[in-house]
Amino acid sequence: MRTALYGRIIFGASAVLFGVIGLMWHDADTWQNLPFFKLPGIVVDVLAIAQIVGGIGLMLSRTERPASIVLGVVYSMFCLACVPTIVAHPASYGSYVLFFEIFSLVCGALAVYAPGPAARIGFGICTVSFALAQIFYLKFTASLVPAWILPNQMFWAIFTTVAFALAAIAMLINVQARLALRLTTVMIGIFGLLVWVPAVITHPEQHGNWSEFAVNFLIMGAAGIVAESK
Repeated sequence: MRTALYGRIIFGASAVLFGVIGLMWHDADTWQNLPFFKLPGIVVDVLAIAQIVGGIGLMLSRTERPASIVLGVVYSMFCLACVPTIVAHPASYGSYVLFFEIFSLVCGALAVYAPGPAARIGFGICTVSFALAQIFYLKFTASLVPAWILPNQMFWAIFTTVAFALAAIAMLINVQARLALRLTTVMIGIFGLLVWVPAVITHPEQHGNWSEFAVNFLIMGAAGIVAESK
């Protein structure tokens, strides 16, 4: 379907960007807080190049399945790298946020390789995490909303938190799940356009702005792919 193609293009292009960012900053995890310690430079470059190659392949219909394997393996490695932090700080929800962000990307890759309920359920669990993250860090979430948007920043922080929660329920119980995934795709895309596009324009020198921009649209692309694969 055309909408599924759009999801693959967004996911693939964002993976390419993520790989380029990794090469430019010579950083294997542009999330910047995975416990990769000091990886050899060649490993850093291989992980970045794998995302670039996988991203390009995902945008081409003839190579989408092998490309999804490449990206699925890379993002699964990043997920595993989050586990030590979760084990070390199991009571801190901040330890889980990054894991589920990356796991949503694994679900996107899975939806390309093997469309079915597993990707939908997995992404639904990740969406639960998105809602919880905004609950635990509600003031920070509100601070990201542009102040010029009416009625106020806190309103939109609460609104999107509720939206994530309702979407997660729909995905997990498979009631209007496709609609929930599509609306989640749109919401994440709007967030990226309003928050991270201005951030990279005003401060292009900051690594964090670029990595957050890329991750935002990676998750958006993953949601779009899962929406059309259920």
